[in-house]
Amino acid sequence: MRVAAIDCGTNSIRLLIADVESNKLREVVRDMEIVRLGQGVDQTGEFHPDAIKRTLAAVDKFAAEIARRGVQKIRFCATSATRDATNRNLFIDGVRERLGIEVEVITGVEEAELSFVGAIQELNPSFAPFLVVDIGGGSTEIVFGNKKVESAKSVNIGCVRMSERHFKDDPPTQNQIELARADIQEAIALAGTEVPITQAKTLVAVAGTATTVAAAALELNTYDRHSIHLSHISAVQVHEVSEMFKNMDRNQRMKLGFMHPGRVDVITAGSLVLSEVMKATRATEFIASETDILDGIALSIASGS
Repeated sequence: MRVAAIDCGTNSIRLLIADVESNKLREVVRDMEIVRLGQGVDQTGEFHPDAIKRTLAAVDKFAAEIARRGVQKIRFCATSATRDATNRNLFIDGVRERLGIEVEVITGVEEAELSFVGAIQELNPSFAPFLVVDIGGGSTEIVFGNKKVESAKSVNIGCVRMSERHFKDDPPTQNQIELARADIQEAIALAGTEVPITQAKTLVAVAGTATTVAAAALELNTYDRHSIHLSHISAVQVHEVSEMFKNMDRNQRMKLGFMHPGRVDVITAGSLVLSEVMKATRATEFIASETDILDGIALSIASGS
């Protein structure tokens, strides 16, 4: 069965078209647009008109690709920003007009479960139990499990939310960093009351923040998802990369060959989240996974779950 999975987050919207057989994916197309749908949502509680316009332009592009590739089933999942926005129907109606489907505004727990399924699909079961961390734009999902999810918590410490809430200067001041750090530590501690964050054998980190930190740690000249996928990045490297980003201004970050332009403004906050996760979990390393919630959504279409 040929399926199309769309993951619409706070910072990016992504498409995966894949053929699914016997619960295995064969990738056909994978695409991403940085649209910053969550622009200002943390402050206003609403989508900005420009953000909706940018996102629907990306949906138009994806719709053309879906039609061209002969997709049989589509699932469109929206996450943190759409959960928070009071005017979400403006966006949902626009997607319906373009794709003829309903947007599913999934809960943080559903988001966590789909991320877990996508993240562990290529990992050796002997690495279990896993702790999967998905640092998004609006929220971060922290999930524990073996073959299946056993506990999960979504907390509002995404890279866009933390940047907009705390980082008024570039580079951020030490006071701004400490306020963000306190916010992040409080959220991770909250997750720790429901998820055994120190008991996993393997920490897996997914999504753009983690893979960009991995690219920096691996000293890549350009972003290479094949080099990043399943790489082992030490806690020491994570802390060093986070410090590097905190001391750079926007122009310096922009010049990094592996840096996606849409992550330049939010990678400092995102890497701080990952650094604090490494400390709180006491993990000595993380495995960077290029498979994530998008893959989980694709697999869920075929399984009917």
